[in-house]
Amino acid sequence: MKRITIDPSQSGPPTKEITYVPLERAEAKETKLHPRNAEGGENASLFFVGTATTILEWEGIRILTDPNFLHKGDHVHLGPGVTGTRQTNPAIDLEQLPRIDAILLSHYHADHFDQEVEAKLSKSIPIITTPHAHSCLTSKGDDSFTQVHAVDHWEDVLLDLHTNKIQGGRKPAIRVAGMPGKHVPPGPLSIANDLLSAVPPTNGWMVELGYQNAKEGDNFDSGYRIYITGDTLMVDELKEIPKRYTGRNIDLMLIHLGGTTIPGPKLPLLMVTMDANQGIQLMELVDPDLTVPIHYDDYDVFMSPLEDFKKAVEEAGWTEKVVYLDRKDEFKFKVNSQLNTIERAA
Repeated sequence: MKRITIDPSQSGPPTKEITYVPLERAEAKETKLHPRNAEGGENASLFFVGTATTILEWEGIRILTDPNFLHKGDHVHLGPGVTGTRQTNPAIDLEQLPRIDAILLSHYHADHFDQEVEAKLSKSIPIITTPHAHSCLTSKGDDSFTQVHAVDHWEDVLLDLHTNKIQGGRKPAIRVAGMPGKHVPPGPLSIANDLLSAVPPTNGWMVELGYQNAKEGDNFDSGYRIYITGDTLMVDELKEIPKRYTGRNIDLMLIHLGGTTIPGPKLPLLMVTMDANQGIQLMELVDPDLTVPIHYDDYDVFMSPLEDFKKAVEEAGWTEKVVYLDRKDEFKFKVNSQLNTIERAA
């Protein structure tokens, strides 16, 4: 397994802006807990910035997902002849980010890594992403990002945290595995896209917060497991996820919804992310303990609003299995640190 050393004490500001003034952390508008079994002792949080952009924080480590900080009225390029217009503002601006230790980038698309992010983000920040995005981000000459790590489907990487928080010879660590995803449905369109490279390949992620031996750096134990779907449709490849994680609970699923259409809802020729119905199908397939929908209303290319998903969740009787976050809301949860009862990852 590939290892990346993360040292929060050495992490600089996430942007190159001289005027950058770091926040201690993003201040939440509302904090939400598990609707069924919030027992106190929550030690981790997920802050929703907007679209697929979140900040995951645990043990002093902050991971940023799919950074998109454009504002209402700004445009992104989504493929040949296809653009999207942002309909909302992010919870915080790019220059207001707290210290970020690593980025998870599901794919190289402007609504997940916008032009402002690409220009202003520190070139040395660690980025975990697809092989395709790796090639794009590291081939820009002097403007290349210097710590990009390619992780394909079913490959994994361990974030080895440089920390003094050692208990019983164990220290915090984070394991990230690439999950399958398809932005274009199988068939002739997928074959054409492979030739034209119009829509980039995408990853989902399985993020495991846990502990490992402080000295040897092995025997990783998972204390909380988060599945981030990335921009995918409900495709057969996803059926492999519950098979591979049999007996290993998925605590949280961040599901990318919206029913993104190309070129747009007025001419919906192709849907490239899950709509409400596919979202329900994935909940049934993966069976996470809790689901948080993201990526559902920030651009004008979304055809399936969040209300459709809420209705489908209610009809399925799963209301207490979903937490809804507005921009600037956070979800707090507890990572199991009882090493004698932690579920050992296979």
